[in-house]
Amino acid sequence: MSSENTDAGRENEESSAVWDVVVVGAGPAGASAAYAAAVAGRRVLLLEKAELPRYKTCGGGIIGFSRDSLPPGFELPLKDRIHAVTFSLDGKFARTRRSRRMLFGLINRPEFDAGLVEEAQKAGAELRTGVSVVRVEQHGPAVPDRRTVAVVLAGGETVLARAVVGADGSAGRIGAHVGVKLDQVDLGLEAEIPVPATVAEDWAGRVLIDWGPMPGSYGWVFPKGDTLTVGVISARGDGAGTKRYLEDFIARLGLAGFEPSVSSGHLTRCRSDDSPLSRGRVVVCGDAAGLLEPWTREGISFALRSGRLAGEWAVRIAEAHDAVDARRQALNYAFAIKAGLGVEMGVGRRMLKLFERRPGVLHAVLTGFRPAWKAFAGITRGTTSLAELVRTHPLAQRALSAMDR
Repeated sequence: MSSENTDAGRENEESSAVWDVVVVGAGPAGASAAYAAAVAGRRVLLLEKAELPRYKTCGGGIIGFSRDSLPPGFELPLKDRIHAVTFSLDGKFARTRRSRRMLFGLINRPEFDAGLVEEAQKAGAELRTGVSVVRVEQHGPAVPDRRTVAVVLAGGETVLARAVVGADGSAGRIGAHVGVKLDQVDLGLEAEIPVPATVAEDWAGRVLIDWGPMPGSYGWVFPKGDTLTVGVISARGDGAGTKRYLEDFIARLGLAGFEPSVSSGHLTRCRSDDSPLSRGRVVVCGDAAGLLEPWTREGISFALRSGRLAGEWAVRIAEAHDAVDARRQALNYAFAIKAGLGVEMGVGRRMLKLFERRPGVLHAVLTGFRPAWKAFAGITRGTTSLAELVRTHPLAQRALSAMDR
């Protein structure tokens, strides 16, 4: 064989050893990113430290924006379809609002996440589970050239990629590499409570949202067949108070006599406005980027939408032949996130401030003012968003402006 053929063979071997896109984390954000990149025809590797399916602390509400962001033909493993919401103010002044059309659906995360990963695999992505990422390197001896990122795994193995998407959660390695900054941290506690059929029937098609006793806190009951997902969330710093709220909430609902099958906790983290979304050929999405709605702390739709964008822009970053072009594509990804999800987060922060100061006013408006209920229903169905409501409705603008003062 000639030296020319030998060199060509070596180049082909080296290029085949480099993935176009490596995605770290196989939750909704990571699976969506892997799907988007694989559909574009790129070689995609999806890494997950756990074995699938695995439990995640999450209410499991699938609003309209989540449904719209799913792969075509994806069948949601819905446990219930919600047509009614009961609102209460720390257990008092309960009122139920109903809708003929479905407001949103409820899923269990193990089934949902596994389904999304399967869609990514069908599109061509390769999955590796039980793999922990130790660090990411964009310079140094492990990196053969400036177009390559080294993903170092526990045990010393190194995976090479043209672009990396971090979707490994808010406490993951990739967000730390990018330098993600967080300015809101909340503690969510949740219990999965199996209940008899008679109790399950009382909750079928209806959820409860309780505005809680601590500033910015609230609780929920989400029915999923023979199990109720019951949880509360509040600002981190008073873990004992949050635990008491959950215990009191469960007792008040008459559910204290049922043994939870799972009791769990989770910290949710929102990014600061100036937090980076990329570094070199690495981008972050979902919880790893601190992307979620600050008031409700809803994260699935933010994960799906940001994951899809991350996968699409990772393809462009992988195609970039120099650092300048890679940087340009990463900035375009950041712009797309900030122009959409970033605007929604900004309005969500203002809503959280309103809710922290005057939860009773918010409760009265939602339960007694029909346009407010219609707006709530529109958000859950995905026909509008908080940002769109503030932009198009003068009353909403004036209400938020008054609370900002």
